Amino acid sequence: MQKTYTYPEYAYEQSDEQRAGVLKRHPVVIIGAGPMGLTQALDLAQRGVPTVLLDDNNTVSVGSRAVCYAKRPLEIWDRLGVGQDFAAAGVQWQVGKVFFRDELAYRFDLLPETQHKMPAMINYQQYHLEERLVRACMDAPLVDLRWKHKLLAIEQHADHATLTVETPDGIFKLEAQWVIAADGANSDTRRMIGADFSGQFFQDRFLIADVVMKADFPTERWFWFDPPFHRNQSVLLHKQCDNVWRIDFQLGWDADPVEEKKPENVIPRIQAMLGPDVDFELEWVSVYQFACRRIDQLRHGRVIFIGDAAHQVSPFGARGANTGVQDCDNLGWKLHAVLAGNAPLALLDTYHEERAFAADDNIGHSTRATDFITPKSRSSLRLRNAVLELARTEPFARPLVNSGRLSTPTPYVTSSLNTPDSEPFAGHMRPGTNCADAPIERNGEAAWLLNQLGQGFVLLSFGSATPVSVGGVTAQVLEVGKDIIDRAGVLTERYDALPGTVYLIRPDQHVAARWRTFDPTQAQAALARALALQ
Repeated sequence: MQKTYTYPEYAYEQSDEQRAGVLKRHPVVIIGAGPMGLTQALDLAQRGVPTVLLDDNNTVSVGSRAVCYAKRPLEIWDRLGVGQDFAAAGVQWQVGKVFFRDELAYRFDLLPETQHKMPAMINYQQYHLEERLVRACMDAPLVDLRWKHKLLAIEQHADHATLTVETPDGIFKLEAQWVIAADGANSDTRRMIGADFSGQFFQDRFLIADVVMKADFPTERWFWFDPPFHRNQSVLLHKQCDNVWRIDFQLGWDADPVEEKKPENVIPRIQAMLGPDVDFELEWVSVYQFACRRIDQLRHGRVIFIGDAAHQVSPFGARGANTGVQDCDNLGWKLHAVLAGNAPLALLDTYHEERAFAADDNIGHSTRATDFITPKSRSSLRLRNAVLELARTEPFARPLVNSGRLSTPTPYVTSSLNTPDSEPFAGHMRPGTNCADAPIERNGEAAWLLNQLGQGFVLLSFGSATPVSVGGVTAQVLEVGKDIIDRAGVLTERYDALPGTVYLIRPDQHVAARWRTFDPTQAQAALARALALQ
């Protein structure tokens, strides 16, 4: 059915260790070369950690699948060298509209303020995104990407895991100090480990149809409740690349998934929505039931879970892939510090602490959106419709409308790695929060703050400061007014920076601590705490 994309086929190659029949131990083996596995491999490679990345297939994902990518994941990918490519190739948007029946209920803007490098959101088919990530991994000397390698079994030991892998040339074993499971919602690794997955499946079904057409819809997210062309249900419309449009139809729990995917049933639904004179072709169709759930522990011994292998949410709000990329961002620097001997295993346990907290936050948002979109009682439906009616004219009702709260980062406000504020600050940059970007100058040229962060710990100083060290880790100083220039004043405003203010920034661009004046003893203690050494 695919008309706008030709799937690449990547060559299987026998590894040297399989050819020689030698059992080799690797620092990190990643299972699954989807968006999360590829991103995690790039992150670790950038930090100097070699990885072996195994995938049982030899192409990218079939169908557009994940489509919407938010500003924070784009910033993470920008650190890895691919974010600008994604932003340029994807369909950028920031305005959404919600319709009730045949009238506009309200509109929203995801990025009302300017002066950010990355857009609020892009729509970009997953196969395009994966193909670019594959190319980046193939260009990275520290990433060993192996196609047609299927994990059959995993055996854990005190300091490593042994993996049994099947290839076209037979079965062999390899060892890993750490295994990262990025093999999706139906994770074989999770099953092999026996890890529990708790949460709920929702009793509803949705049809995804990717449609090729030339239409004059604006580049916005449109969501309908009870539209005239699909009564008593909901519909979502997004523009993608290549004149492809994503349309989601709520079907109801009684719908037959096999029947609903047939073109003779899909096409009349779309024609009713678009009108009789609009020509289109089907690109990809799927029917899904979704769940909101997560794994009990994100680390099981030597195996660490990321992305859909660790947690699942409904597609409303684009929280699945966006959350998974932030898993990679959180895990990479911690695993690097542990492998380098600069941090204890306790630092890896904070991966679960922080990302399970974020997963639960996303599951909560996703569950509330689902309850609003698919009311399960007559009273819930009445309340939902009343909110939509009021939203047309009453501003107080608009925040209550929930067609899927679009993905935003979850601050790690309760993290044990944070050093709490001891002095008052205004604004959003409290410990545990990802850094806001800002335009700056460096070496006389225009630049962005986030491009100066992310390789190690940094003391972002609005006055004099000196580097501090704990063991083999040093927090280098980035001084505003000396190393970088805040000519527009945006950086100073966003960080509520009085003269002398200093921030300790983690390698994942999150605030670990902040003070109004620099004290090396306090900074060193905060660095030790951020490494789980205190």
